[in-house]
Amino acid sequence: MSLFQEWVRYETRRQFFGRGANAVGMAALASLAGIGRGAGAAAIEKETQQAILTHFAPKAKHVIYLHMVGGPSQLDLYDHKPTMKEWYDKDLPESVRKGQRLTTMTSGQKRFPIAPSMYKFAQYGQSGMSVSELLPYTSKMVDDMCFIRSMNTEAINHEPAISYMQTGNQITGRPCLGSWVSYGLGSLNDDLPTFVVLVAKPSNTEQVQAISARLWSSGYLPGEHAGVSFRSGGDPILYINNPPGVPSAIRRKMLDGLRSLNEMTYQSLGDPETHTRIQQYELAFRMQASVPDLTAISNESATTYKLYGEEAKKPGSFAHTVLLARRMVERGVRFIQVYHNNWDTHGNVAGRLPSQCKDVDQPCWGLVQDLKQRGLLDETLVIWGGEFGRTIYSQGGLSTTNYGRDHHPRCFTMWMAGGGSKPGMVYGETDDFSYNIVKDPVHIRDFHATVLRLLGYDHERFTYRYQGLDQKLTGVEPAHVVTPLLA
Repeated sequence: MSLFQEWVRYETRRQFFGRGANAVGMAALASLAGIGRGAGAAAIEKETQQAILTHFAPKAKHVIYLHMVGGPSQLDLYDHKPTMKEWYDKDLPESVRKGQRLTTMTSGQKRFPIAPSMYKFAQYGQSGMSVSELLPYTSKMVDDMCFIRSMNTEAINHEPAISYMQTGNQITGRPCLGSWVSYGLGSLNDDLPTFVVLVAKPSNTEQVQAISARLWSSGYLPGEHAGVSFRSGGDPILYINNPPGVPSAIRRKMLDGLRSLNEMTYQSLGDPETHTRIQQYELAFRMQASVPDLTAISNESATTYKLYGEEAKKPGSFAHTVLLARRMVERGVRFIQVYHNNWDTHGNVAGRLPSQCKDVDQPCWGLVQDLKQRGLLDETLVIWGGEFGRTIYSQGGLSTTNYGRDHHPRCFTMWMAGGGSKPGMVYGETDDFSYNIVKDPVHIRDFHATVLRLLGYDHERFTYRYQGLDQKLTGVEPAHVVTPLLA
């Protein structure tokens, strides 16, 4: 959308004639823009609508993005390196490290001793994907999944790395992927938000990372495209229920009055954020009826709970959260962002990683199976991954039964399922140390470009005019759609 189109979209008749000095200039500008007399408004509206139409037939209509906050260890989950057992407690060769950047948590170590994974691996499915014993349910569905073992990023610390993965930039303040999807595809349900954020509670809370609303901000996109966070305990949305003694009819009357005041402000100023405020108040009122039905998970069948596990009955658990995400997809929510914390395993991998995997293993399997049997997997893209990977060398003390791993941005593993991604695909290779990529690297920009392609967008043309530039999720550096990942 051009600046001219956006200005006219929010310019009211009263504002236009109230600024009579603009009339001649606006007429000239309309003429230069090729907008005919009398058909100007219709032409602008038509072009505005076309600006956010998909460039291709979309494969995915919904996204469930499961972000493992802290950086899961690819070495202990998906990137099997059996030869490392011969390297136990030997120093990481400088020829492998190549002077690459380290965090301050290990840069002062005198040694970088190799820590082979203590967990057993096996190959599964026709794809032969190697999966850790920590993920027995996941191993059963590898042929439904699309693995990327060559993800990479420049960010080495959590704050910029999570921002990079979510928004395409290490600096906060840009729109996140969910906001771009909301802006582009719009809503399929007038009674629920287009973009919802859910924060699951991990069983182990030894070392959680801070996350905040800036990760699901709409940035420079209109405010209506920001994520709406549902709480994991108590009322899912604050003030979703009317105060004692306030019936729905009184609430409706109060909102009507508030809407009138906001419309007066809008007619006077034409501020897009006032327009957003009007819409959000109305959505909030409708959600008072839709959210209780959405969150009535106790109505699910015993068969469903068998898929997700008994933990799904506990509000706030990861299993409960992804079951809620499936219910949202059924009701037309476009983008559901799920966060699961405590994957930052600098130490005590033996004590923490098993509980982390137990939290997510069966629920992820249950989610994919549930979507599949309901006919929703083909149109729902499920994404799983963190902001970076972990090092082959140990942080701190090393033993055969325990170790820690530092942040490692040079290579890590993510997976997708459904939504037009290629099932049974294993893409990319790393060296014997899972330290460098040796085949088919996939940068975060490439990943974003690929996800947008599955949603029907050309990442080069899917833009928003801001500060004189056509802003993109993939930024200004080269980005490529990874076509082998497409079904």
